Amino acid sequence: MTTPSNAVPESLDSQRIALAVLSTTRPLYWSIRRELWENRSIYVAPLAVAVVGLLGFSISLIGLPRSMRELTALDPAHQRIMLAMPYSHAAWLLILTAFVVGMFYSLDALHGERRDRSILFWKSLPVSDLTTVLSKASIPLVVLPLLVDQFLITLQNREWIDPIFGRDIAHRRQWIAFLERAIEYHGDDTIALIMLLLSTVVLLISDAGARTLWTNLPLFQMQFVLLYGLAVLALWHAPLYVWLLLVSGWARRATFLWAVLPPLAIGVFEKTAFHTSYFGSLLHDRLSGFAADAFAFKGQDGVPVDPHFIPLTQLTPGKFLATPGLWIGLGVAAIFLAAAVRLRRYREPI
Repeated sequence: MTTPSNAVPESLDSQRIALAVLSTTRPLYWSIRRELWENRSIYVAPLAVAVVGLLGFSISLIGLPRSMRELTALDPAHQRIMLAMPYSHAAWLLILTAFVVGMFYSLDALHGERRDRSILFWKSLPVSDLTTVLSKASIPLVVLPLLVDQFLITLQNREWIDPIFGRDIAHRRQWIAFLERAIEYHGDDTIALIMLLLSTVVLLISDAGARTLWTNLPLFQMQFVLLYGLAVLALWHAPLYVWLLLVSGWARRATFLWAVLPPLAIGVFEKTAFHTSYFGSLLHDRLSGFAADAFAFKGQDGVPVDPHFIPLTQLTPGKFLATPGLWIGLGVAAIFLAAAVRLRRYREPI
């Protein structure tokens, strides 16, 4: 009579042990690491674009001394815009690259493991379908923005300025110490830091005024605006990425066509039948509609703000978070995510 009563606690204990083992092994963390190991394009493509951008920037340094001398004739506001322009171009280039990589990754995330039949192996592991799908969704929504952020952001430290502009005999040693401290504070090579160092070296050699660059370059504001913009893009584009993830788990082949043709067919049908384009406007808004709500591109005096340098005063996070389109999109993304989890649970290899 005591055997059944003892069996229940033993089963409960085994479940607790299994949950404890899973919590210590961190399945979500290792699932994300697995995605990075298997999809090297996630970081190789932005790195390659960053190298190309740095090459172009290095060539443009030929005319930097002349440009710095011409900046003295401009007011401080226009000086900040001109100095921030190459850094903004690098940021836009990497953000666009991350968007394209995220799109194509999402299209192949669930389809690839069914195509090569590795889904049989991954399902044999004690990792739930929810954890697997969340790890794949986190690549375009979390990992790629953080990767772009690591490439572009560098911490500003005013203590580095003095060694550069010292005029004593130990100037060369101080310059070397400056470089060593820069590497120490920035273990990861970032685009902004490299660009800033290259510009400083060129200006020091040509005696064109490196202090002007360090004094007027709004590096801290650019860093904050970049981080804010990456978060805005991830939240706003979440339905697009998760839709592609859902199609990746459903389609047996031609995932790109299945992802593009249904919205295109809906837009054509609406235009033909009702002579309207509400669905097309909805898609256009989902791609670029975040800008009007997340940023104020006009100052208090009504003058348009140059997009190469957006001051902190032009950020409108309250307006962005109060936008109904943001929460509707996140709700749709949650529905798509739940459908993708259910599809993976019952889908077999192709």
